[in-house]
Amino acid sequence: MKKLLTLYLLSFFIGSLQAQDSTFSLQQAIDYALANHSAVKNALIEEEIANKKINELIGAGTPQINGSAELNNFLDIPVSFVPGEFFDGEAGTFFPVQFGQQYSASAGVSISQLLFDGSYMVGLQASKTYRELSRKQSKQTRTETAVNVSKAYYGALVAEARMEIIDANLERVVKLLSDTRAYYENGFVEKIDVDRIELTYNNLMVEKEKILRYKSISYTLLKFQMSFPAGQEIKLSDKLEEIALKNTSIPENVNLANRPEYEVMTVTKQLQELDVKRYKSLYLPGLVAFGSFSYNNARNQFDIFDSGLRWFPTSLIGLKLSIPIWDGLQKSSKISQSKLTLQKVENAMDLMKNSYALELESAKINFQNYTSSLVIVKKNKELANEIARVAKIKYDNGVGSSLEVVDAESSLREADANFFNTLYDTIIARIDLDKASGQINY
Repeated sequence: MKKLLTLYLLSFFIGSLQAQDSTFSLQQAIDYALANHSAVKNALIEEEIANKKINELIGAGTPQINGSAELNNFLDIPVSFVPGEFFDGEAGTFFPVQFGQQYSASAGVSISQLLFDGSYMVGLQASKTYRELSRKQSKQTRTETAVNVSKAYYGALVAEARMEIIDANLERVVKLLSDTRAYYENGFVEKIDVDRIELTYNNLMVEKEKILRYKSISYTLLKFQMSFPAGQEIKLSDKLEEIALKNTSIPENVNLANRPEYEVMTVTKQLQELDVKRYKSLYLPGLVAFGSFSYNNARNQFDIFDSGLRWFPTSLIGLKLSIPIWDGLQKSSKISQSKLTLQKVENAMDLMKNSYALELESAKINFQNYTSSLVIVKKNKELANEIARVAKIKYDNGVGSSLEVVDAESSLREADANFFNTLYDTIIARIDLDKASGQINY
């Protein structure tokens, strides 16, 4: 309950802060999601449910005390049949006789205490493991949430960077178009030169519209992954160039058991082993101590609660020993079923290990490929910028053609797109590599 209360307080605190300033760094975005995402909240609720179930199980081994009270009004007093010989009747005959009184009442208390039960002892062990399972599942949910937020955050950053580049390109082309029109009006260039530059400008405007839509989708996805209000504006404080893949190392000696998913499966296996043990414990005897104390009375008149009339006490204590002898092999069948389920869990763990190893190798190769490609496309972007700059200078000085400028601008636009696409793919590959190697844990 304390964890849940802390979560709600943190959610309220972060929400009040972000209402004033909706600017997030990547870590702040992750923290916001961990405090507000429904999946994370539900995971913490599951932890609380696990704790309550443990308390429920523990309670079954404590003294069980119950009180009872009963008041009866016999509209027809039960009839019993007495042999006729008791009333000088003939042998083999019976006389109907009403025993008892019309009104009766009783009040008492009973107590029982479990002294020994094998399945209960195993259940106590399983309860601790169940609590650990809920914690591991909560950790897995937090890690998946952090990964999703990171990918969405980088997507939004790339969209921002692409928008800045397209605006800079548009500003340069607008000036070029203005200059070219002036040259045309003064007879220095032909109409086709103006048309070429205008075509480049139109293509850039189409590209800008695409990037605007991509940016909108990127921010919508980020808000969704953060559980941030869809109608509220959000800003990002991190800069793409500051992030730019500072870590290009490939992890070695990776322990796949550190992955949250594998930790969940490990605890699941422990639970299944305890399930086998629980069914085996059903062959053990059970011992319960019990006792009760009550008062009873009966009247022909409704004066049950007359303090001057007597109530009669009844009390007892005892032990009950239950010894399983034969159940038609039901317990044996349950043990076999549980063992088979355990084998399935073990097989799933083996498959998970192999799939994780494959995922890790694929993530390494993808990251290496994208890292190598990023170096090339970054160099191409720099070359395209330089070519466009030189082509513009040559054109302004009358030694270059508008066609050369248009080709340079087209190459620059393509180089920019390739660079940002590769940059985003490389960042995502880094996240996937860190996740596959078990380095992302929340």
